[in-house]
Amino acid sequence: MNSLGKTQRQHRLARLLENHAVTSQTQLVELLEADGVRATQATVSRDHDELGAVKVRVPGGDSVYAIPELPHERVAPEDHLRRMLSDWVADIGSSGNLVVLRTPPGSAHVVGSALDRSGLPEILGTVAGDDTVLVVVADGADGAAFANTLGALAGLRQSPQEETI
Repeated sequence: MNSLGKTQRQHRLARLLENHAVTSQTQLVELLEADGVRATQATVSRDHDELGAVKVRVPGGDSVYAIPELPHERVAPEDHLRRMLSDWVADIGSSGNLVVLRTPPGSAHVVGSALDRSGLPEILGTVAGDDTVLVVVADGADGAAFANTLGALAGLRQSPQEETI
């Protein structure tokens, strides 16, 4: 058993997440150990944060850890954003230039990351808690209209074009 440097350990961790359906950090510690790498759960947790690992739902309903395929600088395709919103957003509200998205506990960071990478010009920034994402809408954009757009992408509302007055 050896203790690898951080970069080597994170590389192995990423490879394990690609090749195994890892459902817990404890399982990942065990997989690393089986691979000859000693790491504590606290170390694995820090590595997760630094690598941007998130829990995603896979066919069958299980949630497993994954490292987003798209680097932070690249734009997520609209299909990805639509899937993330429809899978994880339960409710959307707005006030002024703020949009609030409610998610199941522990899921807000997944939605926040997808919004950050979406490249939507209305988004100035996001803040994700445990079950809430706060989206700050840029000056000149209407928060309520943007909430409706996100709601339509999530399958929660009609798109603004479909609304009747």
